[in-house]
Parts: sequence; C-alpha cells; structure tokens
Amino acid sequence: MNPNIEEVILAEPRGFCAGVDRAIEIVERAIAKFGAPIYVRHEIVHNTYVVNELKAKGAIFIEDLADVPPGATLVFSAHGVSKAVQQEARDRGFDVFDATCPLVTKVHVEVAKLAKEGYEFIMIGHKGHPEVEGTMGQLSSGIHLVEDVEDVAKVSPAQTEKLAVVTQTTLSVDDAAEIAAAVRARFPKVREPKQQDICYATQNRQDAVKILSPQVDLVIVVGSPTSSNSNRLRELAQRLGTESYMVDSADELKPEWFEGKGRIGLTAGASAPEVLVREVIERVRALGAVSVRKMDGIEETIKFPLPKGLKLDDIPPPGHIS
Repeated sequence: MNPNIEEVILAEPRGFCAGVDRAIEIVERAIAKFGAPIYVRHEIVHNTYVVNELKAKGAIFIEDLADVPPGATLVFSAHGVSKAVQQEARDRGFDVFDATCPLVTKVHVEVAKLAKEGYEFIMIGHKGHPEVEGTMGQLSSGIHLVEDVEDVAKVSPAQTEKLAVVTQTTLSVDDAAEIAAAVRARFPKVREPKQQDICYATQNRQDAVKILSPQVDLVIVVGSPTSSNSNRLRELAQRLGTESYMVDSADELKPEWFEGKGRIGLTAGASAPEVLVREVIERVRALGAVSVRKMDGIEETIKFPLPKGLKLDDIPPPGHIS
C-alpha cells in the first residue's frame, strides 16, 4: 500500500483510434465470414494483447507472403504495405482485405499523385517501421528517409525544384515540426502537405499528455514496445519533466515507481485497448489510490468505413475487442 497516492487522472482522449478500431474489426469480421484461419501480414496493430486475442480467434500473423497457403484470405495491417507486397499478394491469388488506416492511405495517394508530377520526396519517420516501409515502398526510387535534423544535411535528392515532404503518421508532433523546419531551411521550395500527415489521434493524445503532465507526479502510458505513438507519449511526458513509464500490461507496474507520488497520470497509445487501462487502474487502487477522475478533453467521433464485403449487413457483428 502507498498512502501517498491521492488520485489517478485519466488522459482524454486515450486508447483506440478510428484506424485501429477499423483494422481489428476487419480481422474479426473476416474470421466470422470466411472462418479461421485468416492470415494477417504483420501485427494488425502494435499491441500484444490485441494480437493475442485475435490469434485466439483464428488469426495467423505472418511477415512473408510465402507462409500463406494458396487461396487463403489475407489482411494487410493498419500500417500499410508497399506496392511490391500488394503485387505479390495479387500474383499469389489471395483474397485480400486492406486494413491500412485511411490516414496512411492518404499519404500513399499524395506520394503517387506528386510522383507523377515529377516530385522527389523527403520522408520524416523511423527506419524499419512498417508504416515507413509501406510509404517508401509506394515508389521504386526518389524517396529519402530522415529520422532527425542531422539526417536532413545528408540528403542528396537528384533535383530540388520539385521536392515534397511527407511524414509518418505516429511521430512526435514537436520532433516532426523541428525536422520539417530543417528541411525548409535547406530546401526553401519544398512542398509541404496542406494538412500535416501526423494523424488526429496522435496529435490529440500528445496534446492531452501536455495538459496532464504538469498536473501529476508520474505518468503511466499503456502501450506495447513496438507502438510508435505509445513510445512518443512516454517520451513527451518525460521531456515535460514528469517521470514516465510505459507498460504493456498491469503486470509490469512496479510499486517503487509510486513511492512519494500523490497524483498519477494515466494514458494509452492508439493501439492499446481500454481493458488494459482498467486493469492498471485496479492495480494502482490496490497500491492505495483513493479516487480516479477523467480529465476534460476532446471527444473523438471519427469512424472509418469497412471495406466492401465486410460491411455490417454482410455478416453479424463479432465480439469486438475493446
């Protein structure tokens, strides 16, 4: 017991975004309609609990399409895939449902449109992240990745008259702005998106942490190690001067983190289900937390449509992960 813990303050908004909700529902509906197994290229979203729940329902997660049997149903993850992966799936004759987040697809469409006009691209993102691989894989060449301000000085595009910048959707808003400023300084004619590529959910969750952090002594972020947007929330709280930890589940909480901490802030990345947040609340209550209150914040009402063939009237709704 830690008698010092007065209350837990819940960030608002937190947890699932519309793109994650849609991606999970696509897998669940595909299983309901076609039966198990349904193959999914890469983790549908970066959350251990979600992936394990879907495995239990009959999803098989693979990285290499060679591991999928002929004629199988395949789902692309929310992060998007390259043109080469799309083509390979067609060549192998899979029945494909694309769970790419529509906000990632928007970036892909922009890249394709500007490439036809002769543009080269600078992409701000994390090397090796599946979303970055998917976006860069929309073109065979002419797209240059920068991970930080230092990388901007090393970029050597073939020409600078037609240069555009695109961004991974789950970055730190502040870091991306700093890198974009460095790109503008080096390439003053660079074309930037009318609306930033960083998605509404990433922005809203980071804004909520900016409001939450000064009010608390400790911030706990619920999210898996592979989740880019969850990692950014923990880093942001830390940068704002509040001790912060990220946990995949309540089991990872350490009692010593809470010693001498009166107010605990709690948030969750866009791929982390609310059930995990509830379990963390219970664990912190067991450590002595007296009350839990929700911070005022933006209410998100965005919902993305499902692909054809998986609409609500096609099949009964499955038991959805929440």
